Parts: sequence; structure tokens; C-alpha cells
Amino acid sequence: MAMPRCGVADIVHGTNYMKSGEKDHHHHHGPGSPFHTVAHFSFFLRRPRWPSSLTQLTYAFLPGTRGYAMEPVARAFRTWQGNTHFTFSRVEDSRNANLKIGFGSGDHGDGLPFDGPGRVLAHAFAPTDGRLHYDADEQWAAGAAPGSNSFDLETIALHEIGHLLGLGHSKVEGAIMYSSISNGVTKGLHQDDIRGIRVLYNK
Repeated sequence: MAMPRCGVADIVHGTNYMKSGEKDHHHHHGPGSPFHTVAHFSFFLRRPRWPSSLTQLTYAFLPGTRGYAMEPVARAFRTWQGNTHFTFSRVEDSRNANLKIGFGSGDHGDGLPFDGPGRVLAHAFAPTDGRLHYDADEQWAAGAAPGSNSFDLETIALHEIGHLLGLGHSKVEGAIMYSSISNGVTKGLHQDDIRGIRVLYNK
């Protein structure tokens, strides 16, 4: 079944989410603020983005991050790097990283508690906050097989990194920025995702 993969109702305090299962769900990026939609892709309200002087972004895994999640997340960063003007490099100290990736369960300290198994799978905050959290209570896999009950770490990372860079959700079901996904499904970037990020950064 498809789950709302990205977080909560769509646009809350500058974050974005990924849900599982529902085809139609909402993300909140600021009190009562809708996405600004252009074509099929969308942006956060007021189009927050990384400054033009900051194209080399660092990322780090928070303590407690599952070891098997690190390479799928790294692959997702490499995919975005190959389709944007950004470069991403991993650092060990999360205090000095632009982007911070980890797992959380329930109320995990960012004001957006996870809801347990099902529905919200992960969430990420708009630029330049840099936080990306997976719901630790979901079933995760590196390369979830069709028909399995697990969600693919790399696919979800691709979606959430899109939010970290400033993309909202897409209306294109094939896009990585589509708002929901099914367990056992893997996806990559779609032309709509690439067009969206290039429009956002005028590239």
C-alpha cells in the first residue's frame, strides 16, 4: 500500500514530509502557507534556497543512524549532485555539517513528532535548516524488493533531499517529489524534479 512518505500534513513550520500509502496528503511548510506551484513541481512559500555562494554542501549522520542507511543516502546525494550545481561531501562531525541525517521515533525533538508505523515515513526542512529525519518505527531496507513491506532508504532520501534543496511536492506521480509512495517501490529522479530544481536556482 502507498504511504504518505513525507512527514505530516504538508506544510508545517518550514518542513516537508514523505508519507506512505495515501495518494493525496498534505505537507506543511510554514504556518498556513501553501506551496508556490510552478508547472507540476512546487517550491516552499517564499522560495527558500541555498545562497549562490554555497554550492558545496556537507552532510553528516547523527549518532544512532543505522549503518545500512548510510550508503543509500550517499547514493541519493550523488544522484542529486549529478543533476544540479551542488556538490555534497560527507563529514563526521554533524555540528559542522550543512545537512544532518538521522532516525527519530515519536517526539524526537524537532517539534514534528512521528506517528509510528505507517503514514508519515520521513521529513525534511526547507533551506537552510538542513535536517532530514527518517521515522525509526518504519520498516526500512537498502533496496526494498517489490512486494515487500519495507520502504527503500535511497528512494526516500532522494525525496527528502529535494526538500532540503527547496523543492516542494510534484503533481507528477512518476516524480521523486510526488507526495506518497508504496512499500517495496524504488524510484529515481524524473525530468519534473530536475526542471524544478533548475528553475528554483535559475540554472
